[in-house]
Amino acid sequence: MARRKRKGRPVNGVLLLDKPAGISSNKALQQVKILYKAAKAGHTGSLDPLATGMLPICFGEATKISAFLLDADKSYRFTCQLGVTTTTGDAEGEILETRDASGITLADIEYVLPDFIGEIVQVPPMYSALKHNGQRLYKLAREGIEVERKARTITIYDLVLHSLEGDLLDLEVKCSKGTYVRTLAEDIGEVLGCGAHIRKLRRLSVGPYQDEMYTAEQLHELTEQGSDALDQILLPIESGVADWPDVHLGADAAFYVAQGQPVLVPNAPTEGWVRIYDQQKFLGVGEIQDDGRVAPRRMIQASA
Repeated sequence: MARRKRKGRPVNGVLLLDKPAGISSNKALQQVKILYKAAKAGHTGSLDPLATGMLPICFGEATKISAFLLDADKSYRFTCQLGVTTTTGDAEGEILETRDASGITLADIEYVLPDFIGEIVQVPPMYSALKHNGQRLYKLAREGIEVERKARTITIYDLVLHSLEGDLLDLEVKCSKGTYVRTLAEDIGEVLGCGAHIRKLRRLSVGPYQDEMYTAEQLHELTEQGSDALDQILLPIESGVADWPDVHLGADAAFYVAQGQPVLVPNAPTEGWVRIYDQQKFLGVGEIQDDGRVAPRRMIQASA
Protein backbone atom coordinates (compact mmCIF):
# COMPACT_ATOMS: atom_id res chain seq x y z
CA MET A 1 0.00 0.00 0.00
CA ALA A 2 1.46 3.36 -1.04
CA ARG A 3 2.21 5.83 1.74
CA ARG A 4 0.10 8.95 1.61
CA LYS A 5 2.20 12.01 0.91
CA ARG A 6 2.19 14.65 3.63
CA LYS A 7 0.57 17.94 2.76
CA GLY A 8 2.67 21.03 3.26
CA ARG A 9 6.21 22.08 2.54
CA PRO A 10 9.37 20.54 3.99
CA VAL A 11 10.46 22.69 6.93
CA ASN A 12 13.36 21.66 9.20
CA GLY A 13 14.42 23.42 12.38
CA VAL A 14 13.26 24.54 15.82
CA LEU A 15 11.00 27.49 16.62
CA LEU A 16 10.96 28.89 20.15
CA LEU A 17 7.30 29.80 20.51
CA ASP A 18 6.09 32.05 23.33
CA LYS A 19 2.85 30.18 24.00
CA PRO A 20 -0.04 32.46 24.94
CA ALA A 21 -2.35 31.75 27.86
CA GLY A 22 -5.75 30.23 27.27
CA ILE A 23 -4.92 27.56 24.66
CA SER A 24 -3.48 24.06 24.84
CA SER A 25 0.02 23.28 23.63
CA ASN A 26 -1.44 21.18 20.82
CA LYS A 27 -3.65 24.06 19.66
CA ALA A 28 -0.61 26.36 19.65
CA LEU A 29 1.33 23.76 17.65
CA GLN A 30 -1.42 23.44 15.04
CA GLN A 31 -1.66 27.22 14.64
CA VAL A 32 2.08 27.50 14.05
CA LYS A 33 2.11 24.54 11.68
CA ILE A 34 -0.56 26.25 9.56
CA LEU A 35 1.39 29.52 9.51
CA TYR A 36 4.49 27.69 8.30
CA LYS A 37 2.48 25.49 5.91
CA ALA A 38 4.71 22.73 7.28
CA ALA A 39 4.34 19.06 6.41
CA LYS A 40 5.48 17.83 9.83
CA ALA A 41 5.79 19.41 13.27
CA GLY A 42 5.63 18.49 16.95
CA HIS A 43 6.06 20.19 20.31
CA THR A 44 8.35 19.15 23.13
CA GLY A 45 6.30 18.88 26.29
CA SER A 46 2.90 20.30 27.09
CA LEU A 47 2.25 23.52 28.94
CA ASP A 48 -1.08 23.89 30.74
CA PRO A 49 -3.58 26.19 28.98
CA LEU A 50 -3.10 28.70 31.83
CA ALA A 51 0.67 28.74 31.29
CA THR A 52 2.70 30.91 28.93
CA GLY A 53 6.27 30.85 27.71
CA MET A 54 8.73 28.63 25.94
CA LEU A 55 7.29 25.87 23.79
CA PRO A 56 9.91 24.60 21.32
CA ILE A 57 8.26 23.53 18.07
CA CYS A 58 10.26 20.97 16.08
CA PHE A 59 9.69 20.95 12.33
CA GLY A 60 10.48 18.08 9.97
CA GLU A 61 13.74 16.30 10.78
CA ALA A 62 14.00 18.23 14.06
CA THR A 63 11.23 16.00 15.47
CA LYS A 64 13.97 13.35 15.79
CA ILE A 65 15.53 15.30 18.67
CA SER A 66 12.24 16.28 20.36
CA ALA A 67 12.45 13.38 22.84
CA PHE A 68 15.73 14.77 24.18
CA LEU A 69 14.04 18.13 24.84
CA LEU A 70 11.21 16.34 26.63
CA ASP A 71 13.83 14.90 28.99
CA ALA A 72 15.68 18.21 29.43
CA ASP A 73 15.78 20.42 32.52
CA LYS A 74 13.40 23.36 32.53
CA SER A 75 12.86 26.60 34.43
CA TYR A 76 9.69 28.48 35.33
CA ARG A 77 8.56 31.64 37.04
CA PHE A 78 5.27 31.31 38.85
CA THR A 79 2.90 33.13 41.16
CA CYS A 80 0.89 31.18 43.68
CA GLN A 81 -1.94 32.37 45.85
CA LEU A 82 -1.55 31.34 49.45
CA GLY A 83 -4.56 30.32 51.50
CA VAL A 84 -6.63 28.79 48.68
CA THR A 85 -6.51 25.25 47.26
CA THR A 86 -8.31 24.22 44.06
CA THR A 87 -9.29 20.98 42.33
CA THR A 88 -6.67 21.45 39.60
CA GLY A 89 -3.89 23.11 41.61
CA ASP A 90 -4.28 26.27 39.52
CA ALA A 91 -6.70 29.14 38.99
CA GLU A 92 -8.79 27.17 36.48
CA GLY A 93 -10.07 24.75 39.11
CA GLU A 94 -12.88 25.02 41.64
CA ILE A 95 -11.99 26.18 45.14
CA LEU A 96 -11.63 23.30 47.58
CA GLU A 97 -10.63 25.11 50.75
CA THR A 98 -9.82 28.59 52.00
CA ARG A 99 -7.49 29.19 54.94
CA ASP A 100 -6.04 32.29 56.52
CA ALA A 101 -2.63 33.15 55.06
CA SER A 102 -2.36 36.67 56.47
CA GLY A 103 0.26 35.63 59.02
CA ILE A 104 2.70 34.18 56.47
CA THR A 105 5.90 36.25 56.29
CA LEU A 106 8.95 36.37 54.03
CA ALA A 107 10.90 34.74 56.85
CA ASP A 108 8.42 31.83 56.86
CA ILE A 109 8.90 31.36 53.11
CA GLU A 110 12.70 31.56 53.35
CA TYR A 111 12.64 28.97 56.13
CA VAL A 112 10.69 26.30 54.19
CA LEU A 113 12.06 26.71 50.64
CA PRO A 114 15.38 24.91 51.29
CA ASP A 115 13.39 21.74 52.07
CA PHE A 116 12.26 21.70 48.43
CA ILE A 117 15.73 21.94 46.88
CA GLY A 118 17.50 18.77 45.72
CA GLU A 119 15.86 15.41 45.13
CA ILE A 120 12.26 15.43 46.34
CA VAL A 121 9.28 13.14 45.89
CA GLN A 122 6.13 14.29 44.09
CA VAL A 123 2.80 12.59 43.50
CA PRO A 124 1.60 13.64 40.02
CA PRO A 125 -1.72 15.51 40.03
CA MET A 126 -4.95 13.97 38.73
CA TYR A 127 -5.22 16.88 36.31
CA SER A 128 -2.25 15.75 34.21
CA ALA A 129 -1.65 14.06 30.87
CA LEU A 130 -0.32 10.87 32.47
CA LYS A 131 -2.22 7.71 31.60
CA HIS A 132 -3.96 5.12 33.79
CA ASN A 133 -5.08 1.99 31.93
CA GLY A 134 -4.89 3.91 28.67
CA GLN A 135 -6.93 6.87 29.93
CA ARG A 136 -5.54 10.36 30.47
CA LEU A 137 -5.73 11.25 34.16
CA TYR A 138 -7.32 14.62 33.49
CA LYS A 139 -10.20 12.91 31.68
CA LEU A 140 -10.81 10.68 34.69
CA ALA A 141 -10.57 13.69 36.99
CA ARG A 142 -13.25 15.52 35.00
CA GLU A 143 -15.52 12.53 35.57
CA GLY A 144 -14.90 12.78 39.30
CA ILE A 145 -12.71 9.67 39.34
CA GLU A 146 -9.49 9.65 41.36
CA VAL A 147 -6.94 6.85 41.03
CA GLU A 148 -3.75 6.11 42.92
CA ARG A 149 -0.64 7.64 41.34
CA LYS A 150 2.90 6.47 41.97
CA ALA A 151 5.18 8.97 43.65
CA ARG A 152 8.21 9.91 41.58
CA THR A 153 11.56 11.43 42.43
CA ILE A 154 12.37 14.74 40.74
CA THR A 155 15.17 17.25 41.23
CA ILE A 156 14.80 20.92 42.11
CA TYR A 157 18.12 22.55 41.24
CA ASP A 158 17.21 26.05 42.38
CA LEU A 159 14.23 27.78 43.94
CA VAL A 160 14.37 31.58 44.10
CA LEU A 161 12.02 33.79 46.10
CA HIS A 162 11.18 36.97 44.16
CA SER A 163 8.46 38.53 46.30
CA LEU A 164 5.56 38.11 48.71
CA GLU A 165 2.82 40.69 48.25
CA GLY A 166 -0.20 40.00 50.41
CA ASP A 167 -1.15 36.41 49.67
CA LEU A 168 0.66 36.28 46.30
CA LEU A 169 4.01 34.49 46.34
CA ASP A 170 6.32 34.92 43.33
CA LEU A 171 8.96 32.20 42.79
CA GLU A 172 11.35 30.92 40.13
CA VAL A 173 12.38 27.29 39.82
CA LYS A 174 14.89 25.29 37.81
CA CYS A 175 13.94 21.62 37.78
CA SER A 176 14.31 18.22 36.16
CA LYS A 177 11.92 16.59 33.73
CA GLY A 178 8.68 15.33 35.18
CA THR A 179 8.31 18.19 37.68
CA TYR A 180 4.78 19.48 38.21
CA VAL A 181 5.02 23.11 39.29
CA ARG A 182 1.37 23.04 40.40
CA THR A 183 2.22 20.21 42.79
CA LEU A 184 5.30 22.09 44.00
CA ALA A 185 3.15 25.13 44.79
CA GLU A 186 0.57 22.97 46.58
CA ASP A 187 3.25 21.22 48.63
CA ILE A 188 4.86 24.53 49.64
CA GLY A 189 1.43 25.78 50.68
CA GLU A 190 0.81 22.72 52.82
CA VAL A 191 4.16 23.04 54.61
CA LEU A 192 3.28 26.67 55.31
CA GLY A 193 -0.03 25.46 56.78
CA CYS A 194 -2.29 27.50 54.52
CA GLY A 195 -2.45 25.72 51.15
CA ALA A 196 -1.78 27.32 47.77
CA HIS A 197 -2.52 27.17 44.05
CA ILE A 198 -0.91 28.55 40.89
CA ARG A 199 -2.20 31.88 39.59
CA LYS A 200 0.41 32.47 36.87
CA LEU A 201 2.98 30.15 35.29
CA ARG A 202 5.60 31.00 32.67
CA ARG A 203 8.24 28.66 31.28
CA LEU A 204 11.54 30.47 30.85
CA SER A 205 13.83 27.78 29.44
CA VAL A 206 13.94 24.25 28.04
CA GLY A 207 17.30 22.46 28.01
CA PRO A 208 19.80 24.64 26.14
CA TYR A 209 17.12 27.09 24.99
CA GLN A 210 17.02 30.36 26.88
CA ASP A 211 16.95 32.62 23.86
CA GLU A 212 14.40 34.95 22.34
CA MET A 213 10.91 33.52 21.92
CA TYR A 214 8.44 34.55 19.24
CA THR A 215 4.83 35.40 19.98
CA ALA A 216 1.92 34.49 17.72
CA GLU A 217 1.60 38.17 16.80
CA GLN A 218 5.24 38.33 15.68
CA LEU A 219 4.81 35.20 13.59
CA HIS A 220 1.73 36.65 11.88
CA GLU A 221 3.73 39.78 11.02
CA LEU A 222 6.49 37.63 9.51
CA THR A 223 4.00 35.70 7.36
CA GLU A 224 3.34 38.94 5.50
CA GLN A 225 6.98 38.89 4.38
CA GLY A 226 6.75 35.31 3.11
CA SER A 227 8.02 31.88 4.05
CA ASP A 228 11.69 32.89 3.92
CA ALA A 229 11.18 35.36 6.78
CA LEU A 230 9.59 32.65 8.91
CA ASP A 231 12.33 30.16 8.08
CA GLN A 232 15.08 32.60 9.04
CA ILE A 233 14.06 32.60 12.70
CA LEU A 234 14.30 28.80 12.99
CA LEU A 235 17.19 27.40 14.99
CA PRO A 236 19.26 24.55 13.52
CA ILE A 237 18.30 21.00 14.46
CA GLU A 238 21.50 20.39 16.45
CA SER A 239 20.75 23.37 18.73
CA GLY A 240 18.37 21.12 20.68
CA VAL A 241 21.33 19.13 21.98
CA ALA A 242 23.80 22.02 22.10
CA ASP A 243 25.29 20.87 25.40
CA TRP A 244 26.40 17.50 23.96
CA PRO A 245 29.99 16.96 22.75
CA ASP A 246 30.71 16.83 19.01
CA VAL A 247 32.46 14.10 17.03
CA HIS A 248 33.71 14.76 13.50
CA LEU A 249 33.95 11.96 10.98
CA GLY A 250 36.04 11.45 7.90
CA ALA A 251 34.42 10.44 4.62
CA ASP A 252 34.74 6.68 5.22
CA ALA A 253 33.35 6.78 8.76
CA ALA A 254 30.52 9.08 7.66
CA PHE A 255 29.59 6.55 4.96
CA TYR A 256 29.36 3.68 7.46
CA VAL A 257 27.41 5.75 9.99
CA ALA A 258 24.92 6.63 7.25
CA GLN A 259 24.41 2.86 6.81
CA GLY A 260 23.62 2.56 10.54
CA GLN A 261 26.97 1.04 11.50
CA PRO A 262 29.00 2.04 14.61
CA VAL A 263 32.44 3.51 13.92
CA LEU A 264 35.59 4.12 15.92
CA VAL A 265 36.42 7.83 16.18
CA PRO A 266 39.79 8.98 17.55
CA ASN A 267 39.57 11.17 20.66
CA ALA A 268 35.81 10.65 20.98
CA PRO A 269 34.19 10.77 24.44
CA THR A 270 34.19 7.46 26.30
CA GLU A 271 30.49 7.44 27.17
CA GLY A 272 27.17 9.19 26.67
CA TRP A 273 25.50 10.90 23.75
CA VAL A 274 27.25 12.93 21.02
CA ARG A 275 26.44 15.12 18.04
CA ILE A 276 27.82 13.61 14.83
CA TYR A 277 29.26 15.72 12.01
CA ASP A 278 31.12 15.05 8.79
CA GLN A 279 33.58 17.73 7.70
CA GLN A 280 30.85 20.28 6.96
CA LYS A 281 27.46 19.13 8.18
CA PHE A 282 25.44 17.86 11.13
CA LEU A 283 24.51 14.22 10.48
CA GLY A 284 22.56 13.30 13.62
CA VAL A 285 23.11 12.04 17.14
CA GLY A 286 24.81 8.93 18.42
CA GLU A 287 25.73 7.09 21.58
CA ILE A 288 29.10 5.75 22.71
CA GLN A 289 28.99 1.96 23.00
CA ASP A 290 30.82 -0.12 25.61
CA ASP A 291 33.52 -0.90 23.04
CA GLY A 292 34.13 2.84 22.47
CA ARG A 293 32.57 3.04 19.03
CA VAL A 294 30.07 5.75 18.08
CA ALA A 295 26.70 4.18 17.27
CA PRO A 296 24.23 6.25 15.20
CA ARG A 297 20.86 6.66 16.91
CA ARG A 298 18.92 9.50 15.21
CA MET A 299 20.26 10.43 11.81
CA ILE A 300 19.15 13.45 9.84
CA GLN A 301 18.22 13.04 6.20
CA ALA A 302 20.67 14.72 3.82
CA SER A 303 18.00 17.06 2.45
CA ALA A 304 17.36 18.62 5.86
